[in-house]
Amino acid sequence: MSTASFLPAASRARRWPKVRRWAAWLAATASDPKAGLWLVIGFAAAHAVLWTLILVNLKAAQDVHMDVAEAFAWGQKFQFGYGKHPPLSGWVAGLWFRFFPVANWATYALAMATLGCGLVICWLIALRVVDRRRAFFVVVMLALYPIFNFKGFKYNPDLLQLVTLPLLVLAYLHAFEKRSVRSGLWLGLAGALALMTKYWVLTMIGAVGLAALLHPDRLQFLRSPAPWVAIVALVAVMLPHLVWLQESDFVPLTYAGDVYTHLTRAQNLQLVLGYIGHNVALLALPIVLASAALALANVRHPSALLTHTWSRGPNPGVNRSQALNVWVIQAVVAIGPVLGALAFTVYMKTDWGISLFFLTPLALVAIPALRLRKVALFHIAAIWLAITLIVLAVSPYLAAREMAVNPNGAATYGARSELARELTLAWRSRYHSRWAVVAGTTEMNQPLTFYSPDHPAPLTPGEVWSSGLTSLEQAKRLGFIGVCDTTDGRLPICEAWMAANAPTAERLSITTQRFFRGYPGPSITWKVFIAPPAQ
Repeated sequence: MSTASFLPAASRARRWPKVRRWAAWLAATASDPKAGLWLVIGFAAAHAVLWTLILVNLKAAQDVHMDVAEAFAWGQKFQFGYGKHPPLSGWVAGLWFRFFPVANWATYALAMATLGCGLVICWLIALRVVDRRRAFFVVVMLALYPIFNFKGFKYNPDLLQLVTLPLLVLAYLHAFEKRSVRSGLWLGLAGALALMTKYWVLTMIGAVGLAALLHPDRLQFLRSPAPWVAIVALVAVMLPHLVWLQESDFVPLTYAGDVYTHLTRAQNLQLVLGYIGHNVALLALPIVLASAALALANVRHPSALLTHTWSRGPNPGVNRSQALNVWVIQAVVAIGPVLGALAFTVYMKTDWGISLFFLTPLALVAIPALRLRKVALFHIAAIWLAITLIVLAVSPYLAAREMAVNPNGAATYGARSELARELTLAWRSRYHSRWAVVAGTTEMNQPLTFYSPDHPAPLTPGEVWSSGLTSLEQAKRLGFIGVCDTTDGRLPICEAWMAANAPTAERLSITTQRFFRGYPGPSITWKVFIAPPAQ
């Protein structure tokens, strides 16, 4: 037995008086129905602001990711679909940049605002499964999950699912409990919102359906109007997009078939194993840190660590019925995609796991045998704050170090923003009008759309799944600038397309290079084709 346990209670209390006061305040605030909401909102806002600052520093030597530029381009024209994906991510980006400048920092702020909203919604989910103390613990665990911080730097449909999928789960838990017409309506709307983000959410919709069918109370739910109203509402809201799908010859499905199939079994297995290893490693961090917080809560009783943390018996802090729903949903979305990828030889991207494991912390904290002491909230919050502030302090040095180690990374450090400004000046000096269309590979044209003050519509040569933002006919009528990357293996294809579609274009060779804190980036030569407007 520890000698500290023989000390008088008053003496032990004086050892960490400030820690005890803060721990008591945090536990009381988290447990209060009114104050708890503002605590979570404040925590999510602080997380979003701090990690926006971190990302601005970490990515200072880079242009924005292609996915972010693509979402921005989609948002320039509100449609019911954009070739690759349903429209919601483009709509959100379009609205965001109506209020924020088109700048790197604003994209990181968008990503973190998305994740901040996701944290609050996950807390609302947790309240239906566990008590308020555990719910706040879940939120901080999620904030330590790399998907909600460093890995969440790029706004795209995968990241937006961390808002729409939690909304879907929240609506399901509400409908399963209330079983009313109104709850079914909300469930249908949440399902439609998720589907308008990315078709990948069908995995979560399927998991929700299985959870409803496997639950002991399934008959009460299925006999209520909730699930049937939900189905009708989902189809009704999705009708405009379904009409667009038909009119566009189901182009997003063509995209998925062209990009994510046609690989060997060996490649498929390697990708699936990489997907599993990647997501297990990401989940390990919040689980290990949460375990450390629980261990610190019992540091004065090391001999009784396990008995203080795990104990059998009734636990009023867990709603077992709703916990069962969460366990089934998380198990299905963890296992189902892997089995599906193996069965159908699908290209399995690691980023597809971004949206599928936000329930894992809740699934673990909802284990009834787990005993969560009040001081554990303080410890995990302190761990989050310490890690965040340390990363914030070192982030400028990490950015410089990364560029020094990888100076020839054309995809990462190619100066596309500088090229966009040069091309805008070149177009305006020749035609005294707005640059309307940029042609090139997706990796090329989307950043130019983002960084040019004219924000020309992107046109990808030979792409079957057109975004619908412009067309070849419109490009020839308005004139366009085509760009081929000399470091890209598709250079001959790009040049052939330019020669066929802009035979009279003015040809230029432009070289750009970025310098960051004395470190040079790659020097890249771009082949530029300036096709004049039709007379």
